[in-house]
Amino acid sequence: MSVQTLYTAATGMEAMQTKLDVIANNLANINTTGFKKDRANFEDLLYRTEVYPGIQDATQTPTAVGTQVGLGVRVTSTQTDHRQGTLQQTGRDLDVAIQGGGFFKVVDPSSQDNMYTRAGNFDINANGQLVIGSAQTGRLLDPPITIPTDATAVVINANGEVLVRQPGQTELANQGQLQLASFINPDGLLKVGENMYTITDASGPEQLNNPGTDGLGVLRQGNLEASNVEPVQELIDLITTQRAFELNSQAVQAGDQIMQNISNLRR
Repeated sequence: MSVQTLYTAATGMEAMQTKLDVIANNLANINTTGFKKDRANFEDLLYRTEVYPGIQDATQTPTAVGTQVGLGVRVTSTQTDHRQGTLQQTGRDLDVAIQGGGFFKVVDPSSQDNMYTRAGNFDINANGQLVIGSAQTGRLLDPPITIPTDATAVVINANGEVLVRQPGQTELANQGQLQLASFINPDGLLKVGENMYTITDASGPEQLNNPGTDGLGVLRQGNLEASNVEPVQELIDLITTQRAFELNSQAVQAGDQIMQNISNLRR
């Protein structure tokens, strides 16, 4: 059935187009701090069963195989790869990378919703509070941490303690404790842009604890986590996806050619 060929190949082209979109987004975010790459997952569609496996043949013997023709493919999900990205040293006191599992928890200033991120490019807003992002549009850390205006240095330990050095003081003053959030199913988090995730029913509730405990990662001051996109692998996937798209388009052309030949039989 050449008509079915057109529809089946079209599902392949549509699926490959979605995969191309995913690859393009991965490559576009190759320099995005804390970005985690995605992949497209596929599954085959229904089958047109002409002969069921095991049906008895003319000699009353069960057949070993049947006759089934697939009707195409579809994208079932886009899955996030949460593997660790490379740590890049910046030397900046307010740059903090997570080495291991976990997310920084922040509060969105407009909606007051909780959000989560792997990007640790901290800043200080006009009220002296630590935020993630720019000082103007940054989201407050939760629990909040305030840095004194006269602080001459900020030290963030591997276990999340935030210490500051102040004039006239011989010891560092503790200003708070950074905590990390973990989830039973981090793949279920919803990406909302700006390096942020939000909770869904699929992710499960947050579990907050100090860095280095309960399987959470530790913090590395003066570093940022790079994107975990692997350019070579993405380019290989790009080539194979492009070729798969072309092969499906050729199947459409073949089906069209067969239909044209059948139509010419009437002449």
